[in-house]
Amino acid sequence: MRAELRAEGHVVGRCALRSWLHRNGLRALSTRPQRPRTTVADPAAVVAENRLLGQPAPTAPDQVWVGDITYLPLAGGRWCYLATWRDTCSRRVVGWHLAAQMPTELVLFALEQALTLRQPAPGLIIHADRGSQYTSAACRARISTAGAVASFSRPGNPYDNAQAEAGWSTLKTELLPGGSPVASLEEARLEVAHYLDTYFNLDRRHSALGYRSPHQFEQDLKSNLP
Repeated sequence: MRAELRAEGHVVGRCALRSWLHRNGLRALSTRPQRPRTTVADPAAVVAENRLLGQPAPTAPDQVWVGDITYLPLAGGRWCYLATWRDTCSRRVVGWHLAAQMPTELVLFALEQALTLRQPAPGLIIHADRGSQYTSAACRARISTAGAVASFSRPGNPYDNAQAEAGWSTLKTELLPGGSPVASLEEARLEVAHYLDTYFNLDRRHSALGYRSPHQFEQDLKSNLP
C-alpha cells in the first residue's frame, strides 16, 4: 500500500500509514495469518525456579505435570484457547479446558480437573512457562494447597517447557486436517474432548512410550509393581 501511494506521488512512512489506518478503523490485508500470543509474562509476578533442571526423568505418573496454552481457529476468523496439563512420565493429558478467552481461570479449570481425577500425592511438581495465567497468585495458591511444588521456565527459554509444547503440532494436524477452522466453540469442545479423552489418552501410540498409549503405559507400570 505504501509503495502504491508513493508511486502516486505521496510521501508517507510505514508508521504514519499504520496510524492513519488505525484512526479510520481500517487495517491492511495480509497473506500472513495473524496468530494469537498465548504467553504474556507479568513482570511483577513472583515466580519459582525451574525445579526440573538437572533432575532425572520421572519414573512414575503424577511426579511431574507440565502445562501450556495453545489456540485453535474458529469459523469467521475467531480463536479459542486450549489449556492442558500433561504427565511427563506417561504423556497422558490429565486435565484440560477450552474457552473463548485465556484468563487465569482457563488454566485453573484444567488444573482442578487434573487434581480431582488424579488425586496426586504431595510433592508433585507442576511446571509451566512464565505466562501470567500460571504465575498469578490464584494459580500459585492452588498449587500450594494441593501440596504440589510450583516450577517455572527460565526467562526467555522456551526449551524449558518443550514437552508441554511438543504435542500441539500433532494435536492440530490430527484434529484439524488441513488447518480448517472449527465451526463453533461448542463444536471445538466436543472435538477436543473426543480427541484428548478418548483417542489421545486411550488409543494413540507414542514412540517415547514404546508405541503404547498413555493408558496402556500406566497400566503396564502398575502391573510391574512389586
